[in-house]
Amino acid sequence: MRDVHRLEPTSADPGGGSVLAAWERFVRGEDHIPGVRPLVAISWHRCREQYRVDPYLTEAPVAVAEFGHAPEHDVVFAELGFRAASVAHEVGSLGCVVTVTDAAGRILAEWGDQATLAKAGGCNLAPWFCWSECAVGTNGMGTALEAHGPVPIRGAEHWCRAFHDWFCAGMAVRDVVTTEPIAVLTICCWRSELPASAESWLAKAVTMTQHPLKRRARDSGAELVAAYTQARGRSSAALAALDTGGKVVIADDMASVLLGVPACTPAVDPTLRWNPGLPELIAAARYAAGQAAHNPDWVGSTQIFAHLADEPTSISFRPVFSSGHLIGNLVAFGASDGAQLPQAEGSAHPSVQPRRLVAVRGNRMVLLQLPEVSFAESMGNDVWLCTEQGRLRAASVSLDKLDNELADFGFLRVHRRYVVNLSRVREIERGVKGDLILIMDGRVREMVPVSRRNAPAVRRALDI
Repeated sequence: MRDVHRLEPTSADPGGGSVLAAWERFVRGEDHIPGVRPLVAISWHRCREQYRVDPYLTEAPVAVAEFGHAPEHDVVFAELGFRAASVAHEVGSLGCVVTVTDAAGRILAEWGDQATLAKAGGCNLAPWFCWSECAVGTNGMGTALEAHGPVPIRGAEHWCRAFHDWFCAGMAVRDVVTTEPIAVLTICCWRSELPASAESWLAKAVTMTQHPLKRRARDSGAELVAAYTQARGRSSAALAALDTGGKVVIADDMASVLLGVPACTPAVDPTLRWNPGLPELIAAARYAAGQAAHNPDWVGSTQIFAHLADEPTSISFRPVFSSGHLIGNLVAFGASDGAQLPQAEGSAHPSVQPRRLVAVRGNRMVLLQLPEVSFAESMGNDVWLCTEQGRLRAASVSLDKLDNELADFGFLRVHRRYVVNLSRVREIERGVKGDLILIMDGRVREMVPVSRRNAPAVRRALDI
């Protein structure tokens, strides 16, 4: 079936003068780059500060790293190949190429007219080469792996000068359970703007590609519930079933209290599963999934601080498979079976302190020292930082990710919507029902609620 969106050409300014001037200043070390889209500015910051990509690189490196993938990934690659090939005749006449890239940024296949493919080959925009952001900086494929939704990168927005003649838009297909990227579908045009409908076509193609992943995830959720029910009849320990991303599919009465989720209520649909709000548990679950994927007989255990518990709780992980494919783990509380999870591997916290947090104000990227941030608040699809410069939207779109990054550096998750800088807490107020409210320093003295399940951790951290 043909896509309903036709890809028509649009005019462009290939020079991108203002963006090019901003790129030149940023490469020299300046941070003030007005006129650059926040998504691009944040990507440039990763390229310069984190990945240290040479902005004068002239071609992509050879893709040599191995990258394992689940059977579902092959389904994604096949589907994206079909969709890319189906639109190739349209984009070929516009001087564009379509690529499919894996989660490591390696181009797997490419379609387009021979003249444009030859231009693309000059900078290794071709199969067998790597276009991750850490390899070549800001680009349609690599930056799509770092962001959600369609990602257009136009002309001088590319980190490397050699790619400034390209206008690209990419969108990642993500695992519906872990949200990790699986592949990227990208349209790249030589010295001309992207077709007007490129982003909507990408979004539609990715949505259609994810349909079988969602069906498979729902089936896996039902099988996890069945495995939990069977195990529940053989054990008296508190028990829960977690998917490979660390989300809770079902938990018994006792486990639900420790995890802070509803009891005995299956969440088969991946979009309805519960986040326990325990970074250590989620990190351990992901580590366990990685171990079990290589060794189906693996069983492991660790200790975590559960909700409403003043002491660490022992938990064990036992993998659950369906047709030879790992779908999750059964987690037993109070058990310590199998190998101990290495602390360094089981921890979700980084070993190196982030120097700065990145926020966005209009078209500007704001770089914040950690002490400047009083707390982070999740509102809808955004995370907002309360800072000495006012409220700023965080570059991170996930409060969970921000919590994981900052947990070792004086920040604590106190509520499903809040992460606070403990050094900025000035007063603690008790509510009429005994609940806690943190009053932060600063002129406004903002108030942050503490959820009941996070109260023990707050009392330990503040020694109250």
